[in-house]
Amino acid sequence: MPLTRRALLSTATAAAFVAVAAPANAASRRTRGSIRHIPLTGAVNVRDLGGYRTYDGEEVRYGRIYRADALSKLTEADVAVLAGLGLTAAIDFRIPIEIQYDGADKLPAGVTPVARPITDNGLYAQMMAAIGSRDPVKQEEMLGGGRAATFMRNIYPSFVTSAANRAQFAATLRDAAAPGRTPLLYHCTSGKDRTGWTSYLLLVALGVPAPVAVQDYLASNTFRAAHDAKVREGLKQSGMMQNPDLIIPLQEVRTEYLNAALSAVDTEYGSLYRYLTVGLGLDLQTLAALRSRLVH
Repeated sequence: MPLTRRALLSTATAAAFVAVAAPANAASRRTRGSIRHIPLTGAVNVRDLGGYRTYDGEEVRYGRIYRADALSKLTEADVAVLAGLGLTAAIDFRIPIEIQYDGADKLPAGVTPVARPITDNGLYAQMMAAIGSRDPVKQEEMLGGGRAATFMRNIYPSFVTSAANRAQFAATLRDAAAPGRTPLLYHCTSGKDRTGWTSYLLLVALGVPAPVAVQDYLASNTFRAAHDAKVREGLKQSGMMQNPDLIIPLQEVRTEYLNAALSAVDTEYGSLYRYLTVGLGLDLQTLAALRSRLVH
């Protein structure tokens, strides 16, 4: 089934991507199309989810929902930038092993940290094991021959089939709909998979056309490209990996990964609307509140 047919309600027949310029008061922030990027030193994939047009011509509000990668490496200046966003909470999808390696979030005073772990099916541990082995043969066996991409395709269906994961996504969308809970930020390690799925769900639930939500999902590749290339070069220069390109499928987002989750939605629920209402348990009042609070 084509991707656009999996969208919520009438977004399936909506127009393709609509570019929306950022408002003039965003001069301190770089934009790519409708995407308002928050430039930081210690995180590269922090974005405002606002600015997207809905199928009926309205717009997702700026300054309400932010998506991000890990906030553990932020500088003092970065923390000051986040303080200016007026966040109420920062939801962390990382599992304990990720926090153990990368560190806890660095947050402005007054921002409530919310631990809401969503499994990565062992991705982080496998990548660290492969790199840590320093053995090119073992690395090829673990990640080569399309195995890394296959591993990624196997992660995404768990966003749909795992009751524990569904509960975390549901809680996050309920937070976005609740009075007094925004501005809100959520993130994982790279801000692309668990965070990307959450953002896709939220945008489509708000009435943003599915192709537009896919563009937001794929934009992680643009914002992470320079950082990820630097990581690969560092692995090569340090002797950790002879062929660091093996981890590219783990660093990227791809439509095939998103399609793996959407295929699971079709199999388990028949439609994204039923996944939201039955799988995540979001009632119509919550979905209406999401739109009321986040769209104008």
